[in-house]
Amino acid sequence: MRQGRSQQLWQEANTTLVGGVNSPVRAFKGVGGEPFFAASGSGPWLETADGDRLVDFILSWGPLILGHAHPKVVEAVCAAMAKGASFGVPTEAETRLAQRITRLMPSMEKLRLVNSGTEATMSAIRLARGVTGRDLIVKAEGCYHGHADGLLVKAGSGPTTFGMPTSPGVPEPYASCTLTVAFNSLEELQAVFDVHGETVAAVIIEPLPGNMGVIPPEPGYLEGVRALTRDHGALLIFDEVMSGFRAALGGAQARYGVTPDLTALGKVIGGGLPVGAYGGPAALMDQLSPVGPVYQAGTLSGNPLATAAGLATLDVLEEPGVFDSIEHRFTKLCANLGELAKEAGVPVYQTQVGTMACMFFQEGPVQNYADATKSDTDRYARFFHAMLEGGVYLAPSQFEAMFMSLAHDDAAVDQTLDAARKAFAAL
Repeated sequence: MRQGRSQQLWQEANTTLVGGVNSPVRAFKGVGGEPFFAASGSGPWLETADGDRLVDFILSWGPLILGHAHPKVVEAVCAAMAKGASFGVPTEAETRLAQRITRLMPSMEKLRLVNSGTEATMSAIRLARGVTGRDLIVKAEGCYHGHADGLLVKAGSGPTTFGMPTSPGVPEPYASCTLTVAFNSLEELQAVFDVHGETVAAVIIEPLPGNMGVIPPEPGYLEGVRALTRDHGALLIFDEVMSGFRAALGGAQARYGVTPDLTALGKVIGGGLPVGAYGGPAALMDQLSPVGPVYQAGTLSGNPLATAAGLATLDVLEEPGVFDSIEHRFTKLCANLGELAKEAGVPVYQTQVGTMACMFFQEGPVQNYADATKSDTDRYARFFHAMLEGGVYLAPSQFEAMFMSLAHDDAAVDQTLDAARKAFAAL
């Protein structure tokens, strides 16, 4: 890849932006080297500032399920912009997007639009604490729920040990309200409830984690979590910011048939623009201000541009056969990538659910964060750069998801497989 213009921009960015980026993973620390800069995108293709054309499997970390600059999304956003970018009063599009979401995810009888996934999860937790009158939150290690203080924690010496701050700047009292258990372990969650059952407000999990690589829930796990929370009077929060409309059209909760009390969404419902949402049963959501006592607000919540992009995206995604066609093509691509790895003698453990996937560079199996960290990150980094040289952009980290879009056509798939054949051979 050419790097002249990107190198110049990278040097400039580092003079004014912390680490040269506005989100840490963009700095390529997980794979080494310097990041390229994007100039434009069209369909499955991302064009860099250096003029290189890449097959994009990041898709803005998930939102672009139709691909870059889908004509219907562009048209909708331009039409909305022409009428005004923000008003601070209700608009019809907010209601229409909410209605669409509640129809596709019936567990969300009412919802509140916010500006990001972090806002959605943070607000859902506040609501859970407000309605239960309890303080403790339980999360699964490796599941990322945004950068709110109480969620930046790591496990202690055991599942019933209070979390400690993962980041400086997070007061220990915040982290001490969060307990961490292993994903896919009902035994650890049961141990928490045995000790702290009367003080747990909610369990928050990604029903299909995508931030430690894509790790499907084991059969019966989500059902077990649902039963434990219900038995102990705690709420179950599904963080579907990533899996919403990617695990299935109705999210992971539809795919696995488990209904949470609260759901957090983002990414796809904004079609590439900043947006988030959280929702649940009407009686629960009506505890929010201005109806109830739990306060949450946002000046730009329900932004007209984001709601226009979200509605246009869901319009296309709901067309007959569209989601199934994306998943089918992705399943075939992942199978072919696995065969190429096998032919080259490179051990990989693959996961794929809906339009999300991951290749762990290890034998596997991978059922939780501890398993994921056994992956050969150095080998993944070499694979990443080899794929980049072949014109394919994967996640600059072993522990992130790969995403498919409607726009990934035969040309994009063929280039991906050609690059992968050479990359695996080089390993």
